[in-house]
Amino acid sequence: MTPAELSCTVARAVRRAVDEGALRVAVPERVTVERPRPGGRGDYATNAALRLAGPAGMPPRVVAEALRQRIAGMRGIERVEITGPGFLNFTLVPEGAGAVVRAVLGQSARYGRGTAPGGPAWQAPVLAPAHVARLGADAARWDALLGGGEQLLVRREGNPLFRVQYAYARSRALLRNADDLGFRAAYEHGIEQEAAVPALVAALADHPAFVEAVEVEAVEEADEAPRADSGAARRLARHLVTVADAFLEFHVTVLPVGDEKPSAAHRSRLALAEAAGTVLAGGLALLGICAPEHI
Repeated sequence: MTPAELSCTVARAVRRAVDEGALRVAVPERVTVERPRPGGRGDYATNAALRLAGPAGMPPRVVAEALRQRIAGMRGIERVEITGPGFLNFTLVPEGAGAVVRAVLGQSARYGRGTAPGGPAWQAPVLAPAHVARLGADAARWDALLGGGEQLLVRREGNPLFRVQYAYARSRALLRNADDLGFRAAYEHGIEQEAAVPALVAALADHPAFVEAVEVEAVEEADEAPRADSGAARRLARHLVTVADAFLEFHVTVLPVGDEKPSAAHRSRLALAEAAGTVLAGGLALLGICAPEHI
């Protein structure tokens, strides 16, 4: 279950509570779901009950319990808990690598995206022309988010933007190399226990949460000037570095070595590599940064 799907699930629970007379509020069009803050539990959390408590004229924890009863046991949700003044915390049913890979490849560039229109969901302010001329558009945008300045021009391991773009280029190169060897990506073999796979799968599964946060912030800030201190966009940029680093630890195992023949495991690893590249490309596109096919 993605954050967008979980958001819809909470909204439906509000609608059901209203229809059944447990709450008297206007059903929100969108419910914000995010990673739990310190002290929280589970995989995701929402402050929906806190936001509805005032209009409903009820204590937040009473609202939270009304929603918890209508969410617990739904498909994909393992546990729903109430914490603090009335936060709802969700623990999701774990998904294996195959489910994550199929979700990414099935949705392609839309993986993790909600209903926001196409194009970058975050735009840096009209960057100073001299700054863009010195760093280039990609580095200038990254610099507006996480800094780095002139170091972003150097193609080396210490440059996080280079690692992200290089990881994407390597994912595309692996697909070309595999085609030359006569095999294609297809997740058909459990590789969850292989070194470096769990970290990469976890990073890919986390991606929708970061995308959702960027899209929500873009909608909320629609009537204001774009901000260079966008917290959601910064977190997405850092997340892309996490994905890239996990992929670079993993990618050396994808292709057959020597006289080794392509196997189901190689096809599954290639599918995971393709999924990683898809996530990197989609995340960079949201930030208005290019994903180069070759480096």
